[in-house]
Amino acid sequence: MVVSKEAQPASARKFSVVAAACKNSRGIGRAGSLPWRLRADMAYFKRLTVSTESPLKTNAVIMGRKTWESIPAKMRPLPDRINVVVSGNARAREEYSLPDEVVVANSLEAALEALGQDTMREEVEKVFVIGGSSLYADALKRPELCDKLYLTEVSAAPLAEQHPNFGCDTFFPEIDGDVWKVEQTSSERSENALSYRFVTYKPSNVETSATKHEEMQYLDLVRDVIRNGDSRPDRTGVGTRSRFGVQMRFSLREHFPLLTTKSVFWRGVAEELLWFVSGDTSAKTLQDKKIKIWDGNSSRDYLDSIGLTHREVGDLGPVYGWQWRHFGAEYKTMHDDYTGQGVDQIKQVIDAIKNKPHDRRIILSAWNPKDIPQMALPPCHMFAQFYVANGELSCQMYQRSADLGLGVPFNIASYALLTCLLAHVTGLKRGDFVHVIGDAHVYNNHIDALEQQLLREPKLFPQLHISDKVKNIEDCTFADLEITGYNPHGKIKMEMAV
Repeated sequence: MVVSKEAQPASARKFSVVAAACKNSRGIGRAGSLPWRLRADMAYFKRLTVSTESPLKTNAVIMGRKTWESIPAKMRPLPDRINVVVSGNARAREEYSLPDEVVVANSLEAALEALGQDTMREEVEKVFVIGGSSLYADALKRPELCDKLYLTEVSAAPLAEQHPNFGCDTFFPEIDGDVWKVEQTSSERSENALSYRFVTYKPSNVETSATKHEEMQYLDLVRDVIRNGDSRPDRTGVGTRSRFGVQMRFSLREHFPLLTTKSVFWRGVAEELLWFVSGDTSAKTLQDKKIKIWDGNSSRDYLDSIGLTHREVGDLGPVYGWQWRHFGAEYKTMHDDYTGQGVDQIKQVIDAIKNKPHDRRIILSAWNPKDIPQMALPPCHMFAQFYVANGELSCQMYQRSADLGLGVPFNIASYALLTCLLAHVTGLKRGDFVHVIGDAHVYNNHIDALEQQLLREPKLFPQLHISDKVKNIEDCTFADLEITGYNPHGKIKMEMAV
């Protein structure tokens, strides 16, 4: 396909710019090739330009003719992407031997308009401008269409032999601080005696829904911990970056805070919360529903490693739900009947919400120092306080230890669900969920996955519907809960630290 500016209607696509430049000089090339070799940056570039939300769509990359020629012949066209080459030469395809599958355009505007045509718009999910210098300059003049600038800033290590500016002869245009603002910055990294970091810019005069989206609290916290957190050892041996004392607030009035920048296992969240409410302590109950989130902490090896050699596999001890329903009772095994034993905190909370709504002691606690040695895992989300005002029920939960990658998306949804259920059975409207965290940490082996998640923009939160049949919290089943409008980004795999 060959397209020109005059041949296309005004249907140009939005796009992003991707570049790697010397931090000091903004140099991007030397003698027709990259002035450095950074495998991590190449992997970042590929992940950014190849990844799509829909498996039925692909992305497009727009480049100038010199950039095309700088790509090794065996690697072009860049696979799994629609390649668009911009050249003012009307015989570009013939003179530069461009393959038939490569789209040729005579300007950036023509390329964007071609990708905005009906067929292309349906096939192409995202568009990236990847160089060179003149094309970058054209792109940065279009902030109304360019919604992101992904820039890898590269610098030589202080004692490296290379020239600090790499002897570049091609340069990235100056970034106008009045037009572009930094949205996020990765931590500094190093490879081959080079330092680099990933910086994302957005147009300063463009306000998107994501800037006010409540999920940004979570993303900003993750970013802050990765960039500024304290390096700390931990019981798993993996190591973490950590911050102490943070808070997030989510409104439950219109939407439900099931995070969207990755797919959260909603059925697992709901079934675990209902398992807590039942007071059950057997991991097998969840296993039978193909939910394996407690398998690691109830295995033979793990129980033996914490001194519970007498404990049956799958028996988690007096953990969350048992403390909620039987606080103060004597725990024996997961098979025993504890009916009527200990303090039923869930019952007390519901009674107080109904009959003493202004009480400042509507508390639910899973932290029982006497029972902690018997627990497979001491409570992380340990304490919740409920608050009634203006016909709404709100909850503030204190979490002593929070795994931001794997745990917190679950924890937010779990206590939001608990608050919604308690509001439902007490005849109140939904208020806020406030999440207070002590040690908020990112495991070192989660950083790369979370950096990928930070590239994503939040989508609208879904809605939670609870069946009118539910009159008592104990009677609620997963079938009584319906999530609608949940269209998250794809899954991101992270290994659990045990």
